[in-house]
Amino acid sequence: MSDSLSISVVIPALNAADLLPGLLLALADGVVPPDEIIVIDDGSTDATLAVAMEQGCLTGRTPHPRSGPATARNLGAVKANGDILFFLDADTVPHADAVARVRDAFQDPSLDALFGSYDDAPSDPGFLSQYKNLFHHYVHQMSAETASTFWTGCGAIRRPVFMRLGGFTDEYGRPCIEDIELGYRLISQQGKIRLDKELLSTHRKRWTVTSLLRTDIIDRGIPWAELILRHKAFVNDLNLQTRNRISVVTLWLLALSLILSLWNPWLLLISLIGAAMLLRLNWSLYHWFAEKRGIWFAARVVPWHWLYYGYNAIAFGLGALRYGRSTFARGHANPNRPGALAPDQP
Repeated sequence: MSDSLSISVVIPALNAADLLPGLLLALADGVVPPDEIIVIDDGSTDATLAVAMEQGCLTGRTPHPRSGPATARNLGAVKANGDILFFLDADTVPHADAVARVRDAFQDPSLDALFGSYDDAPSDPGFLSQYKNLFHHYVHQMSAETASTFWTGCGAIRRPVFMRLGGFTDEYGRPCIEDIELGYRLISQQGKIRLDKELLSTHRKRWTVTSLLRTDIIDRGIPWAELILRHKAFVNDLNLQTRNRISVVTLWLLALSLILSLWNPWLLLISLIGAAMLLRLNWSLYHWFAEKRGIWFAARVVPWHWLYYGYNAIAFGLGALRYGRSTFARGHANPNRPGALAPDQP
């Protein structure tokens, strides 16, 4: 391997005319610029495609508006000429050393894929945006570097490996867990994925209550639960760490004891014990938030974080039901669904 590895940045974009200039400028001004940038428009009604073309990007369109980022990334991968596909979301700004870190990492010939995380400086000042993006940063920073999944917000993969896998599945029409699904398929083939905690990008998304709940429950929680059961991938990593699983059980015992305390007030003691356990189990997270944004911010995080555990349990239950129904309908489980692209032959 050598420094001559070429990097193709692939960006799916939908109504991103205001976001693309910052992203493209960051790539151009980076320590090492990419060899090419490919922007695939997914049916924008603004000047997204014109902005990309003005900046000298290779461009393309999905066959139908809102085909989804998986389809857009697959099309970008087909157009790409680089050895490495570096996927970035349109609402991110990679740090100056991002492309250089990707190229250097793949000097390791055994490495198949790599991903990083959001940094700790999300641009939207709203509480939910700060909480959601910082929580993502914390989870990735506290996880093992040997990864069992993949992430396309800021992630790279060897193009031959991506094509051999058949790219992202077209199972999901919305931004969903197509990157996680690809990672599971890669790991099932003994591939090597690494989490680089210094590979960072700034997230510029504005989160609202509606977008947060829809994303966490419908777009990620339910399909991820189904995917976990399909692959039997109960790994102790990222959001699936043992501490998180215990916290989910503790929260629901707390909620149940609160309800039953209406008939037996002594059960409030169990609720207090459950609350204390939840605080203890997640103290490192709350302490980290306090250090980053202050005690008042961390105090507001606690109910949202407990809500997160609550709806994740509901999402997992719904995902399990969907998995059971689909397995029964098929007569057997199929953990290695192919990607949407025709896989390259070995």
